[in-house]
Amino acid sequence: MSYDIYLNDRVTGQPLLLDVRHQMRGGTYCLGDTRECWLNITYNYFKYYYEVFGEQGIRTIYGLTGAESIPILKEAISKLGDETSSDYWEATPGNAKRPLCQLLAFALLRPDGVWEGD
Repeated sequence: MSYDIYLNDRVTGQPLLLDVRHQMRGGTYCLGDTRECWLNITYNYFKYYYEVFGEQGIRTIYGLTGAESIPILKEAISKLGDETSSDYWEATPGNAKRPLCQLLAFALLRPDGVWEGD
């Protein structure tokens, strides 16, 4: 299981596109690169997300604009440690932090979008 999280256009509901291609990767990803504001995150990190976001976990940002999510993502990132594993699937604080940093990058680049996911 995993979270598919998109930063969507408010009007069309379609994933926003960045001006440049990126290689932000999660549990599944586009081979090569993409312009879509989309990230897949393994559900293995859920316990960390409930710890730092509260009872809704990562879903706390759903329905918020990129701009509204920036302080929330920054706070969550600051609460997670840096311990990582080379195994993406292993639930460590640092592995759980990496996708949040990527979502923050999307929010900073496209603060006009609205988060949707699952």
